Amino acid sequence: MSKSKNDLKIENDFTPVTYDPQYILQVNALKKYFPIKGGLVSKTVGYVKAVDGVTFNLKRGTTMGLVGESGCGKTTTGRTILRLSGDKSGGQVLFNGKEVYDLNRKEMHDIRTKMQIIFQDPFSSLSPRMPVGEIIGEAVREHGIVPKNEFNSYIDKIMDDCGLQSFHKDRYPHEFSGGQRQRICIARALALNPEFVVCDEPVSALDVSIQAQIINLLNDLQKEYALTYLFISHDLSVVEHISDTVGVMYLGNLVEYGETDDIFKNPLHPYTKALFSAIPIPDPTVKMNRIVLEGSIPSPANPPSGCKFHTRCANCMEKCKESVPQQKEIEPGHYVVCHLYDDVKDINE
Repeated sequence: MSKSKNDLKIENDFTPVTYDPQYILQVNALKKYFPIKGGLVSKTVGYVKAVDGVTFNLKRGTTMGLVGESGCGKTTTGRTILRLSGDKSGGQVLFNGKEVYDLNRKEMHDIRTKMQIIFQDPFSSLSPRMPVGEIIGEAVREHGIVPKNEFNSYIDKIMDDCGLQSFHKDRYPHEFSGGQRQRICIARALALNPEFVVCDEPVSALDVSIQAQIINLLNDLQKEYALTYLFISHDLSVVEHISDTVGVMYLGNLVEYGETDDIFKNPLHPYTKALFSAIPIPDPTVKMNRIVLEGSIPSPANPPSGCKFHTRCANCMEKCKESVPQQKEIEPGHYVVCHLYDDVKDINE
């Protein structure tokens, strides 16, 4: 990240990771800070620490769910991985072993086809002035995915795979329902034959019945095209259904990460437990043991010292206010960042 002489220093200490072929994506200590300008000369007086040291690996052909409250940095993490938010502030993003932020303009142009995103709001992400066929096919032409004589049949197939009819090509986005618009967005991403797709809350704006259809469509496409998903959502029920692994974010940090079954059956971090306690149970005879978090989320521009969650944690200890907890692997593939487990031996030790 470029800085003027008046900019504050961003600490960027991390141990670089080497490429492991089983992972399509390796994110290591990723940071994305947005400068806060102040004064007459627009001096940098601080940073909004939207993503503050996120680390995880994503296996090929699997889905990782990324959950947390609004404003915790989920979407910024996804956009930073795809290099859609300017330069990163620190860390590594390895896609198929290549550092995304070391690629030049031509290399980045070529790799764009392999990394796609499905946005949260299908209507605002579609051009109202272009028919659906052009929306889906514009990037296909740009990148030369198929020969010109195969273009129309290719777009027809992609639309059919996404539950759209070929006669929809001449219609405009406003003529479709919310679920159909999201299918158009999925078709636009799928048309470039990607390997990795960031799904940024793709069903949050849809009715529950339509959500199920879109989730099933994403599952079917993943099997057919060997796709890998980073599924960003605040709906834990959806994440449990679609994800192989789950990462829980709080104020720019990943506080817990592991296999979906491990996370849901045995949540370790107090924040994860509070999130899961809010999942509604469709049984009026079952009493919910809701964990209510006190206070509001601290500002990412001025996060608390020590553990960022200590201001809202019922298990807060004195050391939580002073020292930053380290990540521990409590059981195979199940990581947590919390002082409650300081006396528990890391399985790698």
